[in-house]
Amino acid sequence: MDGLIIDDNRSMADVLQRMLEVLDVPARVAYGSSAALSMLGDFIPRFVCLDINMPGIDGTEILAYLKREPRLMKAPVIVITSDDQPEMKQRVLRGGAQAILIKPVTMEVLEDALKKAGLME
Repeated sequence: MDGLIIDDNRSMADVLQRMLEVLDVPARVAYGSSAALSMLGDFIPRFVCLDINMPGIDGTEILAYLKREPRLMKAPVIVITSDDQPEMKQRVLRGGAQAILIKPVTMEVLEDALKKAGLME
């Protein structure tokens, strides 16, 4: 089962997808919140890598949706963002995020987060 990358920055999303492929962890990409919500209508991801700062519906709203939707709530959410503010970190962790990674993300940090989320051995 594939994961889902949600990021409005196409380059970042594509790089993240390639990093996951190297780790043998397949993931689909949604370029922004609207695309993600459309995709989640009939797709249950194994996990979600979620950007926070997106236009329109931001990542915290997507996180809240994921955690209240019964068929999606068990998917671990790894927030990947450039926002390093303590308030944001507290908000997303309280909202149910498994981990917060600050951009730019290294392969080692990503792999560690996936292992902690139970997605890799």
